Amino acid sequence: MTGEETPLPTSDDHGAPLLPVHEAVEGTQSIVSFTMKSILTLENFYVLLGPLLTLLICLFVKLEPPNSQKMLGVAAWVFTWWITQAVPLPVTSLCPLFLFPMFGIASADSVAHSYMNDLVTLILGSFILALAVERYNVHRRLALNVTLLFCTDPVNPALLLLGLCATIFLVSMWLLNVPTAVMMMSVVTGMLQRLPPMQEQSEEVRKFCKAVILTVVYATPIGGMSTLTGTGVNLIIIGMWKSLFPEGKAISFNTWFFFGFPVAILILICFWCILCLLYLSKGTSRALSSYLGKVHLRRDLEDLGPTTFAEKMVLSISGLLIILWMTRRITDDIPGWGVLFHGLVGDGCVSVMVAVLLFIIPNMKREGEKLMSWNDCKKLPWSLVLLLGAGFAVADGVQSSGLADVLSGFLNCLQDTPYMAIVPAVCVICSIITEFITSNAATATLVVPLLYQIAITMHLHPLMLIIPGGIATEFAFWLPTSTPSNALGIATGHRN
Repeated sequence: MTGEETPLPTSDDHGAPLLPVHEAVEGTQSIVSFTMKSILTLENFYVLLGPLLTLLICLFVKLEPPNSQKMLGVAAWVFTWWITQAVPLPVTSLCPLFLFPMFGIASADSVAHSYMNDLVTLILGSFILALAVERYNVHRRLALNVTLLFCTDPVNPALLLLGLCATIFLVSMWLLNVPTAVMMMSVVTGMLQRLPPMQEQSEEVRKFCKAVILTVVYATPIGGMSTLTGTGVNLIIIGMWKSLFPEGKAISFNTWFFFGFPVAILILICFWCILCLLYLSKGTSRALSSYLGKVHLRRDLEDLGPTTFAEKMVLSISGLLIILWMTRRITDDIPGWGVLFHGLVGDGCVSVMVAVLLFIIPNMKREGEKLMSWNDCKKLPWSLVLLLGAGFAVADGVQSSGLADVLSGFLNCLQDTPYMAIVPAVCVICSIITEFITSNAATATLVVPLLYQIAITMHLHPLMLIIPGGIATEFAFWLPTSTPSNALGIATGHRN
């Protein structure tokens, strides 16, 4: 009937649905479709790929002894998740804690010991000190004072860049690369704010700005390679060397320093020369003279105010730590203070002892307040700590399971390869992996055990391959996303 409405089903009409049937079906189909799309993703494929590779290796790859087959499967699982980052890197680093005991490779206690040793305590103590440096702005005062030494009136751009290189190099020697890049980028961008806006800059000023940003990006890893605590890769190299070759001579802080520091200085000088050639011209000094000079740097120092008691104590404690590190064991013929404790004290002990002082000494700002509180330590690099522990566990597993001997057999084809041919190839491959696949710390964790076996096959000292390959992972400059330092440089906007 025209004008009549279709009656709605009442509660007594038990056969009528509450909602239209076709709408319910469409809704169910869309939910199923959405669920399938959320499940069938590349990330989930990578998550399954790790266990799947382990299963395939355990079923179809026959190795002797049997534990070497299991270790290869576990390594494939962990390395796949590290490379694809299907699971967060720190979470993947926890996997050996349950995979090794479940596959019968090692006991739970022995695996757990890999996650807390002298090298791990070394990075914890030194990072707490780095947080104290950041809290009291010591890095900014140090940067301004060192740069002031190289600044002239009128400004000499080449000398100013050299001062910035030296400052960033010096800070990066004692702090990890990421905090160094973050802190020093804030310092240099503050200096560049004195210059005209980017759209109003001359070609000389624009090039100088790019040179300053690149100084932070490049000088940070260069300085990091000079000391044991400068970057996590150095710690991975030393820790794996200790795990893979326990009967070998341990590498102490000053042993690495006497090797790394001269090499880093040479690379830094080459980098500075390249910067000057590419980004400075005869007119740069004239273009900058109105904006940069000693007067401006002194004004920035005055804005920081007089040096406080807390800053002096943090600097003193840093100096004490460096002295203790350098003198614990001087040379084979000249024993350091470590002999007083019968060689039982390591660099990590010193690092933690000095860090504890920060929680005891007052900062003289507020009554009862110390230089550091535990709340200040929330930014400790637990991801790096777990990655180190996982790397050490994998290195121990490769040796104890017999997989190291199996790898040596497969690598016999490299026995007669010239050393000068294999080293460049190793460096390029390690750098490419860092550029395109995973982080430098993860890359070092992956390649160091393999480089060790290649060196043994070639009858070389293992460090002859491990150190070049490890250091090559630190120099990832091709892509903006290769390292956090690169990303910070791009984020400043000085790239055109």
